[in-house]
Amino acid sequence: MLQPVMHVLKQKNIILASGSPRRKELIENIGLKVGLCPSLFEENLDPKKFKNFSEFVEETALQKVLEVDNRLKLQGNPPDVVIGADTMVTLDGTMFGKPTSEEEAFDMLNRLSGRSHTVYTGVVLKAMDKTVKFTEKTDVTFGKLDEEQIKGYIATGEPMDKAGGYGIQGVGGTFVERVEGDYFTVVGLPLYRLCSVLYDMFKETK
Repeated sequence: MLQPVMHVLKQKNIILASGSPRRKELIENIGLKVGLCPSLFEENLDPKKFKNFSEFVEETALQKVLEVDNRLKLQGNPPDVVIGADTMVTLDGTMFGKPTSEEEAFDMLNRLSGRSHTVYTGVVLKAMDKTVKFTEKTDVTFGKLDEEQIKGYIATGEPMDKAGGYGIQGVGGTFVERVEGDYFTVVGLPLYRLCSVLYDMFKETK
């Protein structure tokens, strides 16, 4: 999708406002070079103050992007493109962030067992004085898990830095029976929409 503007994008200083190697790998897999710059934004927004989950993840992603963009400009290294994302797992109207303990991870996975849940990823791109925001959502269905399977997964350490307590691209993917929507939304960066926005941003400059 990006081939007509790839020669332009390859000359840009593209920064991902994240420390996520998964998101970095997704962008590099489509042929772009990207630098990681974890945002220092304290993710303390109150979800109750937003009309819906989409607005919440978009605002969190926006604050990550603005913090990184401002910091790099002050350091004299202004980026051409900053990409930020925030992923949230939801079930029955409740948001699941990253578990803060093994007990919380167990509780999350136990509640997701045998159920369908919705994953929201909000993305913000800032380039050429333009800022574009969007959210993708994907439904994920877990098979039924027993206590030993959940404990065994937690023992791998994988759940502790993942929203909802699982990583679909890792061992956690073995729990997933079905995905309805963009798989990459669950990984943390919806590739189709990301590339669509990048193309629209740069097609006039090719």
